Amino acid sequence: MDMKAIVLHPEDNVATALADIDAGEVVTASEHRVTAAERIPFGHKIALRRIAPGGQVTKYGEPIGLAAADIAQGAMVHVHNLESQRGRGDLDDARGRA
Repeated sequence: MDMKAIVLHPEDNVATALADIDAGEVVTASEHRVTAAERIPFGHKIALRRIAPGGQVTKYGEPIGLAAADIAQGAMVHVHNLESQRGRGDLDDARGRA
């Protein structure tokens, strides 16, 4: 069995595709077994479980953004459903940092 996705940290709720993943394909990444809800291109993220709107998306054991929409288990996680929280000056101001 070829490894098609990798979980980079035990706290991650996404895995990274190591090859193109076809819709309907069952992917095993660490202890997770997920059916791809859509085609996931190489290098993109696949949700290991449902992430509700506003829920934190975690990769490398660190938050990388918030779900901008409901993300189903097995769905691709990318700019269409992920709002990055990194490098946003408006958030730094809201936290009292300049």
